[in-house]
Amino acid sequence: MRYENPLYMAEEAAAADLISGGRLQLGISRGSPEPARNGASAFGYRPEPGETDADMARRHTAAFRQAITGAGVAQADPRYAGGATGLLPVQPQSPGLADRIWWGAGSRKTAVWAAELGMNLMSSTLLTEDTGVPFHELQAEQIQLFREAWAAAGHTRPPRVSVSRSVLPIVDDEDSYYFAGSALRDGRDQVGVIDGFTARFGKSYVGAPDLLAEQLAADTAVQAADTLLLTVPNQLGVEYNSKLLGTIVEHVAPALGWRRR
Repeated sequence: MRYENPLYMAEEAAAADLISGGRLQLGISRGSPEPARNGASAFGYRPEPGETDADMARRHTAAFRQAITGAGVAQADPRYAGGATGLLPVQPQSPGLADRIWWGAGSRKTAVWAAELGMNLMSSTLLTEDTGVPFHELQAEQIQLFREAWAAAGHTRPPRVSVSRSVLPIVDDEDSYYFAGSALRDGRDQVGVIDGFTARFGKSYVGAPDLLAEQLAADTAVQAADTLLLTVPNQLGVEYNSKLLGTIVEHVAPALGWRRR
């Protein structure tokens, strides 16, 4: 959201939602650390005095969320607005879109903030904090804090929560060629420093389908979430990833009790 014109984004989001028949689930966030120094300034967006990049992203988010609810954002000119006065909303509008905005929270604190504002929670495989517990336990705590803050805020609709995982089943020689090394290298949490914060990165799930089902069943954050987003090795192409997702659907999901709808 550091890079976004919030009003133009509101137009695009509403149009996409209308075209898709109200199926858009839109994830937004402050954005991750980047190789460009003050990259948003190249697009004309600079923090105001006393603001951080995160503050600017939240300011853009507030303007965007206000615009998609139909609030007026620009003063009408009666000469060209049929005599209308007051504030005009962004067009088009797509009712219900505001309930399908997800905030990508990288910490427990930002998850609470998202809950207070009524945005769904989208938590990935990285948290920019570390308490020494396994990643899935820290993320489960984040989810719990989010839901408690949601209830305290008095929102009338139920919240939604998604977590991301890298799930790479090995069922043949091709899978083994690509991922056997990852099973040893990425099969545990990693801790490092990102953007000045100690961060914990969750492990990848790599191995035979029955092993993956067992591990995912023991993942407290996966069990606490409403939605599981699967990250895929997109550099391997569409055909291979279709096969990978098919393996998960056919061999991993049933063992977890997941069913097609």
